[in-house]
Amino acid sequence: MDFYGFYTGKIFDAYKYLGAHINRGENGKVEEVVFRTFAPSASRISVIGEFNGWMETPMEKVHDGNFWEMISKEAKPGMMYKYRIYDRAGNCIDHCDPYGYGMELRPNTASIIRDMDAYKFHDGKWMKKRSDHSELPLNVYELHFGSFRKPSEEPDAWYDYEEMADILLPYLKENGYNYLEIMPLNEYPCDESWGYQGTGFFSPTSRYGTADQLKYFVDRCHENDIGVILDFVPVHFAVDDYALANYDGTALYEYPHSDVGDSEWGSRNFMHSRGEVRSFLQSAAEYWLNEYHIDGLRMDAISRAIYWQGMPERGVNSNAVEFLRYMNQGLKERHPSVILAAEDSTSFPGVTKPVEEGGLGFDYKWDMGWMNDTLDYFRTAPEYRARDYHKLTFSMMYYYDERYLLPLSHDEVVHGKATILQKMYGDYEQKFPQARAFYMYMYAHPGKKLNFMGNELGHFREWDEKRELDWNLLTFPAHQDFHRFMEDLNHFYLEHPALSELDYDAEGFQWIECHAEEQCVYAFERRSQKERILAVFNFSDEEQEIEIKCEDLKTLNRVFSSEYKEYGGQEEKKEKIIKAKKEIATLKLKPFSAEYYLIQPYDKK
Repeated sequence: MDFYGFYTGKIFDAYKYLGAHINRGENGKVEEVVFRTFAPSASRISVIGEFNGWMETPMEKVHDGNFWEMISKEAKPGMMYKYRIYDRAGNCIDHCDPYGYGMELRPNTASIIRDMDAYKFHDGKWMKKRSDHSELPLNVYELHFGSFRKPSEEPDAWYDYEEMADILLPYLKENGYNYLEIMPLNEYPCDESWGYQGTGFFSPTSRYGTADQLKYFVDRCHENDIGVILDFVPVHFAVDDYALANYDGTALYEYPHSDVGDSEWGSRNFMHSRGEVRSFLQSAAEYWLNEYHIDGLRMDAISRAIYWQGMPERGVNSNAVEFLRYMNQGLKERHPSVILAAEDSTSFPGVTKPVEEGGLGFDYKWDMGWMNDTLDYFRTAPEYRARDYHKLTFSMMYYYDERYLLPLSHDEVVHGKATILQKMYGDYEQKFPQARAFYMYMYAHPGKKLNFMGNELGHFREWDEKRELDWNLLTFPAHQDFHRFMEDLNHFYLEHPALSELDYDAEGFQWIECHAEEQCVYAFERRSQKERILAVFNFSDEEQEIEIKCEDLKTLNRVFSSEYKEYGGQEEKKEKIIKAKKEIATLKLKPFSAEYYLIQPYDKK
């Protein structure tokens, strides 16, 4: 390991030195395990584990005295261990390994020795063709691994990583998702934190199996042309005393003062001014990308890294901002085709600009403004939507400032916020046509797409990590129809480059109608190099007739409608061609409806 780089926060491979590492003999058999940890303020440290009867085996100081090492001939892969760390006053706490590759299921806290060379990937073809999808459709299915499907109603009943491959992958392909985003898989003690307060930043949670099983799952995803994005938390960690908190008897990873050290979630904030902390987090990010072939990281709570405690009035945390820049640049240099996405609700400039241009170096930023404005609009009674008309036009006024992704994430279906379908105004029957029109607006709007699991079912119950999705909803005709609609819309998005190819080029979007306030009608054109699509929307509760004027317009050929009978609407799914006169076409739109048309221009030859 580059020790100077470790101290100055410049390295991405600290996990290859620190932690528990297997040494093999010439015959390939495990001969010994080397344990190493960084604990500069500890007075002494011992390793306790299955291989020594949980009795103390002292570690020795190595290098400059801030690192500790112990070599065991008896330790083997799969065995448990802890570090017993004594502070300067002689008090001790048994800690899991900060760089450990595996951990026990809560409430147990031991680390587990893992052989990281055992599994061999078979995804070379996928890795060569992988890209950041900036000019390709990106349709992300956000997943909480333990509550998509469950083998029983028991709280601790989960399918493992291997079992989920057989359950989940056919569903994703059938439903038209080409990327999967998984809520944090680092080990964590409290189920209700969903993994966002971690204790094992290098340990795939044992809720769902082992490191090798997770590698198998990712391998199977790639075999099915599905990318995997993992939620990564570089801002804070769990307060549990067996993990990172006061690791060597001092605030080694966190701030020593609670005014900036404690987060709003009751966790501890990482101290990004310390090089050792930066190297820890950079190495954790690299670990998931390198060791598990993860295709992207969605970084959580970036606003809390940009501003002190996430509050602009407290000023920019320049150390954390510099950390993000250096980490993102380093990850992209090592893995140019991975996706780095920021969950950031601030207006801090340049989040998705390259680092060399002064930006933070993310590929995408979640468009929280679009999400909030659009959902607020659809909560509103139709008679007030004329007043709020420009909540739906505002997003394009700032859209080209960043490379945005449109998220309907887990945060929008919990804690009393109601599910996406429930947010639609009106009674049960009124919600479905509005939800169909809403989703067609989302999929036509520039920006990549993300939907949380269950949204496609028309879920009414708020998500609960202890229960699987309400799959019984698909026995009800309205939900069957809505699910079919979402499946077809997803595939339409994947198959039509006009909806994605020029997402971040102003040539890819043009307003056709954005001042029909009283009618609550909107229309815009999406373009690619070979295709033009007109998207029209009526978000009022009355039928509307509008005139559409498009450049070189000859005919409009309807290719998708929220009002097809098979989706619960009123119209037969059949060809509908509208001829234009002097580039003007007249359309009639049913209440709460949306339609896509292929634009056939005049032949200019």
